[in-house]
Parts: sequence; C-alpha cells; structure tokens
Amino acid sequence: MPSPGTTWIRTCRSLRSIHRKHEQARRPRVIQIMGGQFRWLRLSILAALSMAALNLPCRAEEPIPKLNYEAVPDFFQLPPGEHFVEVAGVAVNSKGHIYVFHRGKHPLMEFDSSGKFVRSIADDLFATAHTVRVDAEDNIWTTDVGTHLVLKLSPDGRVLLSLGRMRMPGDDVLHFNQPTDVAFDRDDNIYVADGEGNSRVLKFNKYGNVLLGWGMKGSGPGQFDLPHSIAIDGDLVYVGDRENARIQIFDLNGRYLREWKVGHPFGLFIAPDHFIYMSDAIAGRILKINRDGKVIAVLEGPPPE
Repeated sequence: MPSPGTTWIRTCRSLRSIHRKHEQARRPRVIQIMGGQFRWLRLSILAALSMAALNLPCRAEEPIPKLNYEAVPDFFQLPPGEHFVEVAGVAVNSKGHIYVFHRGKHPLMEFDSSGKFVRSIADDLFATAHTVRVDAEDNIWTTDVGTHLVLKLSPDGRVLLSLGRMRMPGDDVLHFNQPTDVAFDRDDNIYVADGEGNSRVLKFNKYGNVLLGWGMKGSGPGQFDLPHSIAIDGDLVYVGDRENARIQIFDLNGRYLREWKVGHPFGLFIAPDHFIYMSDAIAGRILKINRDGKVIAVLEGPPPE
C-alpha cells in the first residue's frame, strides 16, 4: 500500500496535469465553445473527486487479539531413549492426564498433569496415528489412517468398541478409508469423519450400529474435500472441510446449515464455554472462534528456524 506522502505526490501531479489540460482547453484557437464547456465540466469533476479521495480516512483492518498462552519448554518427561515422532493428536481427561498420539514405536502415551510419563497404551493396535479424543466418561477414542479403524478404549486401555475393518479400506458403511476424527453427541451417538479416502461423515449409535451418513467429494454445501476434523456442541456438528478451507455446520441429522471461511481446519476443539478452537497447519496458528463464526483471538506458532 503506498504511503500517504506518495499518494499526495501522485495526486498533486495528477491535478497539475489536469490544470495544464484545462489551460489548453481555454485557448480560443479552433475550439468549439460547446466542446470546451463539456471538457471543463469533466475536468472539474475529476479534480473534485481527487480532492475528496485525499480527505477520506484510510481504515486499516483491526488486528486480531493474541491468545494469552506461552509454550512451556520440555514439559513432557519422556522415558530415556524415547521421543515423539509426528505428533498427530493430543487430548486431556477429567483428571488432567494428557494423551499424546504420535507415530513412534509407542503411539499412545499417557502423562500426568505435570508432564510425567505414566504409561504407553496398546502399542500393537496402531499403525499410523491420526486423532485421539476423550469422552465424558474418560474413555479414549483413536482414529488410525493406517489400520482404517476407530477404537474406543476404556480408561485402563481395554478395547470396548471397534469401528471399521482392520487394514481393509472401503466405502460401504462397514469400512472406512483412512478415518480422520471422531466426535460424540449428548446421546452417545458417534460421528466419524471418514476423510482421507472417503469424503463423508458416518453416524453410529453407541453400540456401533450405523444410523446415517452424508457427504461426497466436492465443494458445494454438504460436500467435502478432506473432512479432516469433527466436533459437536449441543445440536450442532462442526466439520473441518480442510481442502475447501472452511468449517461446515450441520444439525445432528446431517442437514447443512451454514459455513465459515476462516482458513484450513486441520483440527477442531470446542471448549466448555462454547468457543471453537481451530488449528491451521498451513497458516501455522490456532484460532479462537465464537459461535457466530467470528475470529476473536489467535495463537501464532513459533517462527520457522
């Protein structure tokens, strides 16, 4: 954007040019009186518009407030010789224990609220970690794009429910193709974003019986291009439609309601106060969004090294 000084210089030059043309227009040689009057009127309008533009205030876009968080270095106390590999998900239970889902040799790791390592869980069940969630009863849910499974584990790590077929991708209601996320409503119904291979959402009851599904590949309302995350707040289902760079909002039966264009949603989390937090790996930031879809705060990621 040019500076105010540059704008003033350019405007002055334009006005001088207009003035010269006006002086030439006033010369009486071989000029028609009527044509000169129209030229004078046109130049007068241009000059008035230029002066008005100079007096208009330049309204800059208001900056988004920053979220008041700071990174805590070396918070997680990993066992000797262990390290995280491509951390894909993180979740916290009611006791403040933290589950980290990553792509190392111990994919699902539990830490206490101070960051002390507690245990690894069900190492042999996972291939390529994607998302971990914790429900209201502290059960642990995982999505795995390598096994094509959604698993429900008890707090002590026992498998309570398995959705999909182990290492068997598909597009019917018994199979997933690289499921990306899972969410639950107040009636314990289960919603799976089947996103990497299939562009859809499937809804199951608490026993794992399919109830309905919606979505297909595309960019129109109710269509998806990689539904990468899903979250539920009351009667609203929020789907992070990543490659279409939007969040789509549906009712609990999959009816399209509206959408927000706020960036590329890689992850969604809804806090108890109903604010939506969205991670955007392309922009390298986390957004705090109110229920009207307005971004009210941002947490920028660390600058690239």
